[in-house]
Order: sequence, then C-alpha cells, then structure tokens
Amino acid sequence: MSTSSWLASDAHGPGGMPEKRHLRVGFVALSDAAPLVVAKRLELGHEHGLTLELSRESSWAAVRDKLMTGELDAAHSLYGLVYGVQLGIGGPREDMAVLMVLNRNGQAVTVSPSLAEAMAHTGELRAALASLGRKPVFAQTFPTGTHAMFLNYWFAAQGIDPLTEVTSIVMPPAHMVAAMEEGGLDGFCCGEPWHAVAQARGLGRTAVLSSDIWPNHPEKVLACRRDFVTQYPNTALALLRTLLSACRWLDMPGHRAEAAGWLAEPAWVGAPRDLIAARLLGDFGRLAGRHALLPVSFFEAGAVNYPHASDGMWFIAQYRRWGMVGDEAVADAAQTAGAVNQTALFEAAARAEGVAVMSKPACETLCDGKVWGAAEAADLAAYVNGFPIRAR
Repeated sequence: MSTSSWLASDAHGPGGMPEKRHLRVGFVALSDAAPLVVAKRLELGHEHGLTLELSRESSWAAVRDKLMTGELDAAHSLYGLVYGVQLGIGGPREDMAVLMVLNRNGQAVTVSPSLAEAMAHTGELRAALASLGRKPVFAQTFPTGTHAMFLNYWFAAQGIDPLTEVTSIVMPPAHMVAAMEEGGLDGFCCGEPWHAVAQARGLGRTAVLSSDIWPNHPEKVLACRRDFVTQYPNTALALLRTLLSACRWLDMPGHRAEAAGWLAEPAWVGAPRDLIAARLLGDFGRLAGRHALLPVSFFEAGAVNYPHASDGMWFIAQYRRWGMVGDEAVADAAQTAGAVNQTALFEAAARAEGVAVMSKPACETLCDGKVWGAAEAADLAAYVNGFPIRAR
C-alpha cells in the first residue's frame, strides 16, 4: 500500500501494526541526538510496536552510506545531508525522506583563542582573519550539511567569500577538539557538546551561535530512504510517534538534566555530563559580544517538529548560491521539497499524538538582514541572485 493511499484510508487515527518491528536507527555523538537516546532508554517505541536498536556512527558520511545501503532503517541526520543525497551532490543520488525535525538551534562556531582575541581587538572578522597571515582553515561536518552552509552564510554576511578566502575541510564533530589542540584549525562549526568541551579545555572560544545566524533554524531531522516510507508506512508512522513522544519528554521540567547524564555515557556521546547539561539547558557561559541566546529546542508543543518544505528549499537555494547545483534544481525546488518532506505522514502522527500542527512564521530574518519566507521561496532564483557574494 502506498503512503498516500494508507493516509487516505486511515486519516482519523493511527495506522495498523508496524510492518517492521525492529529498527536500526543511526546517530552521531552529539547532544541533539537526545530524542533518540531518550526513546531508547525509556523504550518509548514499545507502545507503538517497535524495538529500536541505536547505532552510533563515526561520521555523517557513514550515516549517508548506511542509509543508502539499507544497513540503517532511519537516522538522526543533518537536514542538508538528506537534500545533498536527494540531489546527488558529490555522490550517488537516492530518493530520501525527512520524517520530522528533531531539533532547532544548538550549533555554534568555535574559533581558536588567538583568533577570538583578534576578533575582540579589531571588532571585525576580516581584519581578525588577516592577522593570521595566511588563509584561515575552518572545519565543518559534511559538504551539503547545515554546518557547511552556516559557515558560508556567516562569512559572506561579513563580506568574506568562503569559496576563495577560507579553506573549508570536512571532519567528524567528535574529532574537532583534538584538531584544535593539534593546531590544524582556526575554527569549526558543528553541534554540541564539542564547543563546550573546546572552551572548557581552553582550546577554543564560542564565537557565534547558530541562532545568531538564523534564529530558530531547523537542524537535525529524522531521515530515511523514501522507499522505506512506501514499503513500511505503519512503521514510519510508529517511529514518528515514538520520536514525537521523546521530544515532548525532553521539554518536561528536569528531563534535560536527566538526559544529559545518559548522553554522557560512552555508548552515546561520551563527554562530561556538566558540559552537555549546560548548553542543553541554555547556559552558554560568558560569551563575548551580543548573541541570540536561543537554546536547542526539541518540541515546544510541536512547533519544532513540523518538516516544512520551505526549510528544504532554503538548502537548495544555498547549494545554488555556492555553485553546487544548477538552475534546474532551483526551478524544481518546490517539487523536490514536497516529495522529500513527509508532511502528510507527520500530520497523521501529530494527530495520533495529540500534537498541534504549527504554522511557520511568515518570514524570518537571518544575520545579514535578508528575509527568508514564502515570497522568497516562491521566487527562489531571485532570492539566490540577491546575494552579493555567491558563486559566479
């Protein structure tokens, strides 16, 4: 039975028993894997006929590869990883699905102490980078991922062309602190708790939060291949309901602190509990400058979790901006995002869980003052061409 026919035939309640009951779900060692860890520790899937087996992966490339081969049924994933695979950027193409957004905010850019001092002294990023006397080296986690796009956006917002003036390298998030210690990086962008770890060890300072770049931006998603949804629609619904329950649990008083203890265990993230807990709870310490201090969010009555197609279109726009796709990807962006983001399935899961389906703000303002909203999504080519710094 196709997903669309299943939804049409069972629009007023949850689906039948899952077609597949044991699921292998991948994750990368980050604090925002909390919904998966909570779901497993509390065995929330059992209520929906599922048993989850979590698989810690060494990198986002490993997540991509195992999703594509079917070794993983689903995964905690970079939003941009899904769209990169969907568009065949830098590797094989596969039809992918975003089931839900797992979190918003919660990422950052860390720079070396010397660069942080130069930024404080000059008050201007270009001058601070010039003080290095060489091309700066920044790490991100995946070529099409959120972190790569946020680094590019942040640099360009300050008049720096990330394609020509910065060397960007790919590295698993858990390796970035060690790379800072070895002296091979001037900065990195990834998820927590690695910024908190770098700062606690005196190896780096948090220079900007991802919420400074795009307040309440979409971050990790629950991803799978689209044929998984088609073949196992009841299973996909059950998995969505399980993760919605986990996200709701994380918003309850005291639960993030408890989850931080679980995440600190070697099987999950393996970083100090106090460093994980601090930023899960919105304690960023004393950061220089002004910041949109928005903590990572997992639920907020369901406002976090809806997989808005326009979020996927933003990534496609950024890929065109940086020369990673052609004009045809922009022309087809609405159709692509409508196929990838499983909004009807999410709405069915939300109804079954009593979660309100939240509308998206009419427009959002990013760090360069540019607006992203329905009008920009409707004319994506004009939006892309409106950036003064972009691939030519």
